[in-house]
Amino acid sequence: MNQITSDQASRQQEARAAAFSMPLDQIDPATPAFFLHDTVGHYFERLRRDDPVHLSHSLLWGDYWSVTKYQDIMAVDTNHAVYSSDWTRGGIVLMDAPAAEQLPMFIAMDPPKHDVQRKAVSPIVAPGNLNSMESLIRERTRKVLDELPCNETFDWVDKVSIELTTLMLATLFDFPLEDRRLLTWWSDVATMNKMVNPDALGPEERMAELHKMLGYFMKLWNERVNAPPKTDLVSMLAHQPATRNMSPQEYMGNLVLLIVGGNDTTRNSMTGGLLALSRHPEQFAKLRANPALIESMVPEIIRWQTPLAYMRRTAVADAELGGKQIKKGDKLAMWYLSGNRDETAIDNPNAFVIDRARPRQHLSFGFGIHRCVGNRLAEMQLKILWEEILPRFPVIEVMGEPTRVMSTFVRGYTKLPVRIPG
Repeated sequence: MNQITSDQASRQQEARAAAFSMPLDQIDPATPAFFLHDTVGHYFERLRRDDPVHLSHSLLWGDYWSVTKYQDIMAVDTNHAVYSSDWTRGGIVLMDAPAAEQLPMFIAMDPPKHDVQRKAVSPIVAPGNLNSMESLIRERTRKVLDELPCNETFDWVDKVSIELTTLMLATLFDFPLEDRRLLTWWSDVATMNKMVNPDALGPEERMAELHKMLGYFMKLWNERVNAPPKTDLVSMLAHQPATRNMSPQEYMGNLVLLIVGGNDTTRNSMTGGLLALSRHPEQFAKLRANPALIESMVPEIIRWQTPLAYMRRTAVADAELGGKQIKKGDKLAMWYLSGNRDETAIDNPNAFVIDRARPRQHLSFGFGIHRCVGNRLAEMQLKILWEEILPRFPVIEVMGEPTRVMSTFVRGYTKLPVRIPG
């Protein structure tokens, strides 16, 4: 297992020095390079210390408030009456998209519409349904792991993280398995941004791809709306009174939400967990000695990774937050990634500790009415993965640095080279 190299440590030291010497009014945490090089944590640490509710002046996103401490984030996330996520007010990301690119989806709605649409799909992750899916998830996980090559370097992101999460998504939608990698592609398209990543599709190409997704899913809708109700997400949306009369645009928005929500948290935590253990070999040794620690390790992985770095809100009234005056119309970024490293809320937050006393005390799933609907499913997938890894692979060697997603919103990976000794 590879630990952090001296070169990596040196780069982090340089980034930390820059973060703590930069004038406060120049700090914009939503700077793509900070995420690509995994140095944004130093800027968050500075802001938590010196300016926890910080007005950022961004060339990309315009002015917005960076909310960086756990309790302040909770105050915003649980007050939907003042801090709106509605897509007509800007939605959940910092970019103010033109009307043609705005997608209605229930995470980007306020009550009451949010509540009835969320209720339409929540049965898929009810405890009884999760229990019935467990054996299928385990069977597929075993198959994927048993087919991994030994004694050669391969990409963990592609062969494990993407494969397992795409299989799960296909199951949730009852989507043809032979086309399942389309779901991965559409998830990536939905979250890519040309302003952040020069290699991303432009706005028109991106929307064209999402309309292809809509076309595919309209066929599934038409099949299921005329058949008896089933327990997959498309059938649920087609038969529930709150969603069966959605416009195509709203159907597309909710598909994007469900695909990204069912993909990014789990996919990037599957890779982030392995990377965390590789950099903390004493924790991996602890896990091998006591596999029961998987139970507390899974939420620690999700805290450590924080797969979605932030969510945006827009103030619908003047308010006070952390001693700052928020004006109606201001946009705020609730930096979950920073809140998950807040020393005043989480003990020793910069350490990866698989046997924390309160491992579920984290912000990665959000709070309040928008708390991630699939959080228990994500935890179950990660738990099964590590239950199946431990008896198979005493060692998984990380062979190089990960390639990170070029995004300030999704905190994830596109590649991680690993090797399993035979």
